[in-house]
Amino acid sequence: MSITFTTDNFESEALQSPIPVLVDFWAPWCGPCKVIGPIIEEIAGEYEGSVKVGKINVDDEPALAEKYGITSIPTLIVFKDGQLTVQKSGAAPKNDIVALFKNLI
Repeated sequence: MSITFTTDNFESEALQSPIPVLVDFWAPWCGPCKVIGPIIEEIAGEYEGSVKVGKINVDDEPALAEKYGITSIPTLIVFKDGQLTVQKSGAAPKNDIVALFKNLI
């Protein structure tokens, strides 16, 4: 199951994570976000312990969206050792999403 990242827990849960972190910037009204939502949850289950997977609702956390320059959703960002390593906007199939972090685990 994915984590809900907030301004309060993002530093400790994402940036200080000892394993790579996949972050899904989304909103409940976003059609493509609804399409990849189940894929994100599936990845969270399959890669539990190897990759931390979480979501940021851009309506609830506009400061985080602004900090990372999110201008369209869904946007996926992978962090490793607190550093942004890759960013991809738009809905994507599972294989493409996994490819964003596969080389980091």
